[in-house]
Amino acid sequence: MQLTIQAAGENVKAISYLLAKNPNNLYERSNKGHMVRFFYSKCTDTELEATIFVTPDPLELIQNKSNSYDITHYINDREFAVSSIFTSFIRSALGTALNGQPKEEYAEWVNHRFPFRFEFGPVASSLTDQQLKELFEPIGYEVTITRPEIDYSIHIKDRSSVRTISLAGMQTLQNGLRHLFVLIPVIDNYKHYFIDEKEIEKLERYGEGWLETHPLRDFIYRQALRFKEIYSLVEAANTPLEKKEPAKAVRLNDLRYEKIIGLLETRKPSSVVDFGSGEGKLSAKLGFLNGVQEILAVEPSQSATLKAVERFTKLQDDDLFTMPTTMWGSLFYFDERLQGKDAMVLCEVIEHIDEPRLPKALDTILHDYQPASLIISTPNREYNEVYAMEDHFRHADHRFEWTRTEFENWCNERNHQNLYELEFHGIGEEQSFYGHPTQLCMFKRKEEQS
Repeated sequence: MQLTIQAAGENVKAISYLLAKNPNNLYERSNKGHMVRFFYSKCTDTELEATIFVTPDPLELIQNKSNSYDITHYINDREFAVSSIFTSFIRSALGTALNGQPKEEYAEWVNHRFPFRFEFGPVASSLTDQQLKELFEPIGYEVTITRPEIDYSIHIKDRSSVRTISLAGMQTLQNGLRHLFVLIPVIDNYKHYFIDEKEIEKLERYGEGWLETHPLRDFIYRQALRFKEIYSLVEAANTPLEKKEPAKAVRLNDLRYEKIIGLLETRKPSSVVDFGSGEGKLSAKLGFLNGVQEILAVEPSQSATLKAVERFTKLQDDDLFTMPTTMWGSLFYFDERLQGKDAMVLCEVIEHIDEPRLPKALDTILHDYQPASLIISTPNREYNEVYAMEDHFRHADHRFEWTRTEFENWCNERNHQNLYELEFHGIGEEQSFYGHPTQLCMFKRKEEQS
């Protein structure tokens, strides 16, 4: 099973820097017994062709599994077709490009669109050619589907049932790979791995910016999540399967907001500062917090603030809603208007700041602004192992991601004047060895210091 990436035109050699693979070397790695290879057949300033392919070990796929004696493991084609198995094998090899994190000097090419052709196969799928085209054409590809000719000694059929899919279009490399990593498993007739909450987060991460507007979005979600219990079909048992709909998925971001709101409810603040408020999603929820009278949505981005204002305006007629006040601001500029508030929140903010600059920012908050409560949430790097992206950050703009120990140590160091009590919490599904996907610390100002 293989994927070939082709591009022609000016500056296409830059793609090799995004892939983080030397054109002069063969990349060869063993992934749990399966051999992953990557090589360039062309790499010039105007032509590039690179192929990644996997030689699987079908026995390794079933080793130590409870159903290892099921004969269907030996007669099905999934181990040898481009499928969910294939994407899991190559994720590590293509992780730099998939996450848009090349070396700093090549970062300018991450958002550059090239005339790509992605060709992958063999594809074994129950979807028709037309259905396959309807998956890829709305996101800007010209789709070509071919079937190999076959010549049996006895007449069974003239053409193979497997297909090769070729996609041509102007795309960034990162978006092209994200399209493939979401839609190749959708094409697959079944997933080889257990589907749990992290599969939702993969869809949201790789589908950001295109999946939410895809005309087959619901179909894609059903195909991707069809075996997960919490997204089970909700119609009556006798409803035809094709008419059943999955239950609404709970997003990690929503769980963060729910946790933050719950913690604030225990503190009963009348004034809250949402630092790095972005498009105002959390601030809008804070507007319904019982007893809150003032919400300051602080954000350095003007475009994000305009979207936040639009969001707040839609809610302003609700009698239970406290209208947030938007403010331009930064953690690195002192603003006396932020002093002495009941609560301050930094939800997924600190990881976007260069690590050496953080101590001064937190000292300003804890010792100058002196909120009664401070809540900080940030990714737990250990959980990246669950996402099979342990060598990469979850977002291209993240400057760091901490383990649970690193985060706890840092919070305790920042509380060097011992003015606050610290509480640590996890958010999202907990894994035995890796904890929760998001970690949170609440600083509670001690009574004698209030």
